[in-house]
Amino acid sequence: MTVDVLAIAAHPDDIEMTCAGTILSLGAQGKTIAGVDLTRGELGTRGTPEIRLQEATEGARLMNLVARENMGFRDAFFRNDEEHQLALIAVIRQFRPEIILTNTPDDRHPDHGRAAELVIDACFYSGLRQIKTTGKDGKPQEAHRPKFIYHFIQDRALKPDFIVDVTPYWTGKLAAIKAYKSQFFNPDSNEPQSYISGEPFMKFLESRTREHGHMIGVEFGEGFISKRMLGVQNLFALV
Repeated sequence: MTVDVLAIAAHPDDIEMTCAGTILSLGAQGKTIAGVDLTRGELGTRGTPEIRLQEATEGARLMNLVARENMGFRDAFFRNDEEHQLALIAVIRQFRPEIILTNTPDDRHPDHGRAAELVIDACFYSGLRQIKTTGKDGKPQEAHRPKFIYHFIQDRALKPDFIVDVTPYWTGKLAAIKAYKSQFFNPDSNEPQSYISGEPFMKFLESRTREHGHMIGVEFGEGFISKRMLGVQNLFALV
């Protein structure tokens, strides 16, 4: 299966928190989007890997992803090395996206920055035909390099290079976030409190999305960073 956009994140729920609105917007435009979680989030304070897999499946359904995979890398201990790069290259060549959405290189959680660097390197090496990988069907894969990598902004207040208007999709984004009942604010939960489990964190997520929306004159927005300079072909297409 090939897709237009592939979202790759360190942990289940990273995608929902940061770019679910953009994914829903792209889906409404007829684009196909898949998701890849690098780890099972097994070191999280709350929930279990099995529960988070179920929640990720529900999140994928709510975001209308055509596929969602989990790489099974070790939470906190995966590395940007040959072994992990080759595994991710095979997935990139499997989906052959034009655009990659992934973690930002600078964030509170060390996994986010490491994931970003892993994705950047894997995308480049995926375009080298002398690097050989095999698909799930057992056949050799063709080289493929995505055209763009965009980094979604998560915890730290980083300045975005561009912002997507997700106002029509805020309700859908919130529903996808709330699919992770084990992780986010849930008054019925008896699990230990974590950095993201309180009601103030949910308010922060809304405030961040409102802040980005305010920057472009809309109610809700999702900001992205591009390490590559972007160009435009039509000044009148800008908002």
